[in-house]
Amino acid sequence: MIGLSCRLPQADSAVRLWELLRDGVDAITPLPPGRWKQRPTEDAELVSERGGFLDRVDQFDADFFGISPREAAAMDPQQRLALELGWELLENGGITPQRLAALRAGVFVGTMNDDYATLTRQRSSQAVSHHTLAGLQRSMIANRLSYLLGANGPSLTVDSGQSSSLVAVHMACQSLRAGECEVALAGGVNLNLSFDGTLSVSRFGGLSPDGRCYTFDSRANGYVRGEGGGFVLLKPLAQALRDGDHIHGVLRGSAVNNGGGDSLTTPSRQAQEDVLRSAYTAAGVRPEDIQYVELHGTGTAVGDPIEAAALAAVLGSARPADAPLMVGSIKTNVGHLEGAAGIVGLLKVLLSLEAGELPASLNFDMPNPAIPLADWHLQVQSERSPWPRPDVSLVAGVSSFGLGGTNAHVIVEQAPVAGPASVADGEPGLVGVVAGSGVVPWVVSGRSAAGLRGQAGRLREFVASSEASVADLGWSLASSRAGLGHRAVLLGADREELLTALRSLEDGEPAAGVVTGVASDGASDVVFVFPGQGSQWAGMAVGLLDSSPVFAGRFGECAAALAPHIDWVPEDVLRGCGGAPSLDRVDVVQPLLWAVMVSLAEVWRASGV
Repeated sequence: MIGLSCRLPQADSAVRLWELLRDGVDAITPLPPGRWKQRPTEDAELVSERGGFLDRVDQFDADFFGISPREAAAMDPQQRLALELGWELLENGGITPQRLAALRAGVFVGTMNDDYATLTRQRSSQAVSHHTLAGLQRSMIANRLSYLLGANGPSLTVDSGQSSSLVAVHMACQSLRAGECEVALAGGVNLNLSFDGTLSVSRFGGLSPDGRCYTFDSRANGYVRGEGGGFVLLKPLAQALRDGDHIHGVLRGSAVNNGGGDSLTTPSRQAQEDVLRSAYTAAGVRPEDIQYVELHGTGTAVGDPIEAAALAAVLGSARPADAPLMVGSIKTNVGHLEGAAGIVGLLKVLLSLEAGELPASLNFDMPNPAIPLADWHLQVQSERSPWPRPDVSLVAGVSSFGLGGTNAHVIVEQAPVAGPASVADGEPGLVGVVAGSGVVPWVVSGRSAAGLRGQAGRLREFVASSEASVADLGWSLASSRAGLGHRAVLLGADREELLTALRSLEDGEPAAGVVTGVASDGASDVVFVFPGQGSQWAGMAVGLLDSSPVFAGRFGECAAALAPHIDWVPEDVLRGCGGAPSLDRVDVVQPLLWAVMVSLAEVWRASGV
């Protein structure tokens, strides 16, 4: 997994999600004002209106995605959320849409609810337009994301009930292993937009009257609904290592099955045991090596004991009583995201692996009397702590179960120790360009002037709290971000100069070191302009010769091409060696400038230009 994105209650990014988990934040709130406007007037009581809600689900930057306002209004907001998360996912993974379009890329999205379709059909027939068909079809959540990104691999929306998003991850891995795609976007979305959707859960008996998920607790009386979404960007491990990607974690194996209990909607202990055994066999991982399991853990009186018993049979029995299996559920923080629940649990595990800590599972006081934790060698992670065995490779499981019996389980291992090389440690390209002068370019772009200023503000906030080097940041901005129409290049010798330039760009004020412009329509080709005689200086390009293998290699090729026509050594002239001719000679400076400019153009190409 080389990229993450999420939008969850009180956590609009993976960084914010980890802060929420680390600090034990309960993001469950009363119903936001203005939600469920089409609530029926007749008596229709809910046992609770609390939930995990997103802010501003009605807002969307349609112009950024090239969508008209009318079409955007007709689209299920779950489609809009998937577009936002998919774009952020690629940025987090360092892949531009242009690069993605050159790969076989698959899109797998889990979801189960159609609240916006319900709302649209509750209005008059005038609400139906020529945008409605594509706007409300659940399949279009994945298809529209594929269209936006130019992804031409498998594209499907998965609905297996509450296990949908983890099943989507499983299917993405299968597709990668089968060679159907080279990279895959997998995740899920869920929005609670209609009163009727929550009413159906309430009358089914699934909602907690307290508006809480009391996972494995004696107070377990149902779950609280949550909304949002998340994605992971997947690539075969060997390829990710070759590409120098930042690896958040490794999916060792997974399994999916189906099995009902005493009724269609009652879980089956045997089926859950079977999916666990299949997953660990597929992963080649011994059950006793699992240190933590992120539970389905809804906090229901029936589901929790069955899940605990299955875990005890497969994992608890494989370990001594004094080393119990730690378990917990992110549903206690953000609620049950139903079709997107599994991906949220997976994101929690990935962030916990990277942090080297297990956050607390909330709302646990007294164990459910039907779950003898000590006898089953299980323990709820009720407080934040290091992993039980930080001296070995950390491995965890993630479970997600559907109401109709479709179960999924994945095994996640911490990333290999080796990571991507830092630009400052010798990455060719950008650092070579700036080595001589110490000035670093930062490239920022947006769809509009306002978007450009907004990007500058977000980047400034990030840089102010980041310890990344200015060269690393410049490299990422130049090589892993799409070049949108409104553009700026910021120049600075250090972090403070660049932060000042960002502030000026954010405020829309002209400043030294800030160059702005708008890309011309149709001008997609890059032109390198070589200045003529007069741009030379003593010692030019020596820093590049010493620091940039790309520049030095190309310069050597130019020198070899010139050799039959000159009786001097180009590198000796640059370095001012004794006996080398002077740059004042026109028959020296012009071929030498040619060699320097051709080599510099090669550096820009290596930097993604």
